[in-house]
Amino acid sequence: MSSLKFGTSGLRGLVTDLVGRPSYRYACAFFRSVPTGEGGRAVVIGRDLRDSSPGIAATVAAAAAACGFEAVDCGALPTPALALEATRRGAPAVMVTGSHIPEDRNGLKFYRPDGEITKADEAAILAALAEVADADAAPASPIPATQEPGAIERYRRRYGETFAPEILKGLRVAVYQQSSVARDLLTDLLGQFGAQVTPIGRSQTFVPIDTEAHRPEDIAFIREATAAGAFDALVTTDGDADRPLIADGAGRIVRGDVLGLITARFLGADTVVVPVTAGSALEHSGGFTRVVRTKVGSPFVIAGMEQAIGAGARSVVGFEANGGFLLGSDVAIGGKVLPALPTRDAMLPILATLAAVQAAGTSLAELVLSLDAGEMASDRLPNTPSERSSAFLDRLRDQAFRTEFLRSIGSVRSVDQQDGIRVELDSGCTIHFRASGNAPELRCYAEAKSAQAAQDLVQWGLTAAAAAMS
Repeated sequence: MSSLKFGTSGLRGLVTDLVGRPSYRYACAFFRSVPTGEGGRAVVIGRDLRDSSPGIAATVAAAAAACGFEAVDCGALPTPALALEATRRGAPAVMVTGSHIPEDRNGLKFYRPDGEITKADEAAILAALAEVADADAAPASPIPATQEPGAIERYRRRYGETFAPEILKGLRVAVYQQSSVARDLLTDLLGQFGAQVTPIGRSQTFVPIDTEAHRPEDIAFIREATAAGAFDALVTTDGDADRPLIADGAGRIVRGDVLGLITARFLGADTVVVPVTAGSALEHSGGFTRVVRTKVGSPFVIAGMEQAIGAGARSVVGFEANGGFLLGSDVAIGGKVLPALPTRDAMLPILATLAAVQAAGTSLAELVLSLDAGEMASDRLPNTPSERSSAFLDRLRDQAFRTEFLRSIGSVRSVDQQDGIRVELDSGCTIHFRASGNAPELRCYAEAKSAQAAQDLVQWGLTAAAAAMS
C-alpha cells in the first residue's frame, strides 16, 4: 500500500513510494487539471536540499514536457520564492519538498498560476490521476529544462528593497543554517539590514526541523547555542523555508502564532485569519478589527483571507500555529509597498519580529511577555482510527455530554466546531480536540496561563478522551 497522501501541505510520502513513475503520474495529473495562466504553457519547478529532490524534480520536468509544458528549473530555493516566481510569470508551479518531515520522505507542492491549489484542485488532480494510463512512464533519460536562476534573487529583492537598510542594526542574531534551503539567503539578508549575524550548525545532511512540534535534539541544540548569552535571537526555518523558528536570547522558542501576532501588529493589519489552533491572544490583546478562525490548513486560511478582502477589509494577513505567514493584501512598510503573497512564508515573520524588537528597544523575551499570550501545549492519541475519533467528536457536539465531560475542569464559555471541538472554559483556558487529517490519531490542544497548566490540561484531555472511547 502506497504511503502517498494529500495533506494540508500537498502530496507527501516515503521517497521509495514517490520516486520514478509515481511522481511522474501525479505531476501529469496536475498538468492535465491545472488551468493555464498568462504564462501560457510554462511551469516553474523548485526543490529543497534533500538528496532525493533533484531526481524527483527532473521527473516532474519530464512530466511537464510530456504534457506540452515548458519546464523552467528554478533550482533550490524557498517555496515562497517559487510561488512568487509563479505569480510573476502567471504560470503553475511544482515544489519538490517534504517540508519538515524526515529525509526518507518527500513530497510535491502544487501551485496554480494564481496561487496555492484548493481542496477542489486536489480532487481534480486525483480524478486526473486515474486517467493517467499505466503505460505513461517517465523517460529513461532526463529532459533538459530551461534554467531560471533569477527567481531566488527576485525573492531577495522583495524584502531587501522594502525594509529600511539598518532596521536590525546592532542585533546579535544566530542563524541556525542546518539544511534549510534559505540558509544562505537568510544569513545575507539579516546582515544587509545591519544585524551582527553568526551562522551556526550548517549540515550536509538533511535535518527535519519542525517549527511546531519541536524535537528534543533541536531544543537542546538551540539552548546550548544560546547558553553563553552571545545572541539576542536565534532564527531558522523548516526545510523549504515557508515556516519560521525564532528563539530568544535564552534559547526559549517563541510559538508560531505569537510570531504571527507580532508580525501582524508590525504590519498594521486590521484583519487576521488563522486556524482554530492559534491562541486566543489574538482576540484578547491583538488590537485587530477582526479575527477570523478557519479549519486547519493553508487552503482554508487563504479562503478566509479572500472572503475578508471581498467584504472590504483594508489590510488582511493570515498565519498558522507553525508560524507560516500569509500576506493577503499589499502593506506599506516605511513608505514602501510590500505586495501580497498569499502563501506560507518564513522570511517575513523573521524580519518583522526582529524589526519589532529593535523598534521597541527591548528584548525578544520582554516583547513576548508584554503580549500576555499565555502558554499552549498539544499531544495526541496515536493509533486512533478515524471512526473512533469521529464518534467521540460527535458526542462532544451534544451539549449535555460536553457539559458533563468537562465538568471537572470548568464550565463552557464558548464552543467552536469548525475543525473538531474547541472549547473556551470560564477560567479562560481552552481545550481543543480534533482528528488528524493525515494520520490515525486524535489530537488535543490546550491553552492556559502557564506551561505546566497547559500541559496538565492536555494530559487530562487525552486520558478523558481515551476513557470515553473505550
